[in-house]
Amino acid sequence: MLLRHVDWDPDVMPCMDLTEQDVEDMADNLVKFHQQFHSCFGRAEHQRLGLAYFSGLLSNSKAKSIEPIALEFLGEQSVRSQQRFMKTYRWNLDAMEQRHLIMLSESISSPSGMINTDSSEFLKKGKESVGVARQYCGHVGKTDNCQSGVFVGYSSKKGYGLLTSQLYMPQTWFSEEYDQRRQFNLVPADLEFQTKPQIALALINKVSATGLFPAKWFVCDATFGSDIYFLNSLPKHMYFFAGIRSNTQVFLEKPEVGLPPYRGRGPKPKKIKVLPGQPETQTVSKIAQSEEIRWTPVVLAEGAKGPIVAEVVALRIYLSRNGLPEDDGCCLFIRRSQNGQVKYAISNAPEDIPFSELCEASTMRWPIEQCFEEGKSHLGMGDYEHRSWPAWHRHMTYVFLGLHFLLRLRLENKKSPALTLPQAQRLIAAVLPLASIRTTEALEIVRYHTRRNFVAYQSHKKRNLMKAKRLMANVSL
Repeated sequence: MLLRHVDWDPDVMPCMDLTEQDVEDMADNLVKFHQQFHSCFGRAEHQRLGLAYFSGLLSNSKAKSIEPIALEFLGEQSVRSQQRFMKTYRWNLDAMEQRHLIMLSESISSPSGMINTDSSEFLKKGKESVGVARQYCGHVGKTDNCQSGVFVGYSSKKGYGLLTSQLYMPQTWFSEEYDQRRQFNLVPADLEFQTKPQIALALINKVSATGLFPAKWFVCDATFGSDIYFLNSLPKHMYFFAGIRSNTQVFLEKPEVGLPPYRGRGPKPKKIKVLPGQPETQTVSKIAQSEEIRWTPVVLAEGAKGPIVAEVVALRIYLSRNGLPEDDGCCLFIRRSQNGQVKYAISNAPEDIPFSELCEASTMRWPIEQCFEEGKSHLGMGDYEHRSWPAWHRHMTYVFLGLHFLLRLRLENKKSPALTLPQAQRLIAAVLPLASIRTTEALEIVRYHTRRNFVAYQSHKKRNLMKAKRLMANVSL
């Protein structure tokens, strides 16, 4: 998807009027941006080390870990200092995160915004890095040796960004066998095991308590959406739109429940069950395969490749918990993409909510996934070689700042309203020390990609709209 700029008309070739001086000014903006966090550091030396690390993540360096960054931006004598800066030097990460939230809120907060949460995994070798274990890794789609973090993001029509995170610690890390590893990696002594939904809930409540990010919606995937306690514990002022698994059991109609009739033999029934002859549960995947449901073709949103077309259906259902219906009904939202992929979600939004608003909510998990993609592809989000608890969280916060800074460049840049994050990162990298490309070359590359992206967008838009018309014609028949 493309982040729309208020002055950008997707049907008109976007301008690209940036000059070399504009790009040179980006370097000054980077320094000024980082200066707003100087009060978080204990010493002036920390400011220099922090700026070097920040610049390294934004650079075109292929290896965005401590040693290459220190060698490129500070010199061989600073490698050890850079390592200590991320692990043991005393500086206030909480204050840095709070400053980041305040600044980001000024740019993207909106009453109709959405808070989203997701986990992201990072493949790692060895057993010594904090939190590493054989666990499910979404990056490869199977169990592997990795670290996993829980992240909270925010999105609105103004933009999107990552707000906060916490490393997930598998339960094995709290055994006596791991005492020495926890101490070496500076894991807080009072840290206790928490599931990912428990971590997410604590982070969401922390963000909500700041009052900086008003939100009408909360969205998550099935890891969190399948935990009813988690959903019921969310702040009450938000509607949730939560992914669920295909084998989730639901009732299409609310059945009567009670004690089964006593048949005169054996002990009398004591467990409440669905009474005989009442509607039975079925999986959401079975509902999606039913010929009785009516799919509606819709254009969900504008993507980088034109309109995103899908078929959707929204039904009122009752979730089944231990074979009994939940007291309150909710909405089951099923989305079938053009490639045949089917996704399922539930929402506690009121029954009279506009169908179009549900469709819009269904697309709003994309921004946090896009943050992961952009962070890993362009800002070294998964390239770190840190082993300790403090260094992992400090690294992730600096990635958040990198995404934040590039977002600001795009939002405030009127001379190139269709500027993408990779293009913004390419331009800023061209004016950093030891740049591998000159400013003039970077500008030409960005101009080329701006034109090419527009032509590709128009082509995909035409094709997707034709598909949408065919879908709608089939429905009318």
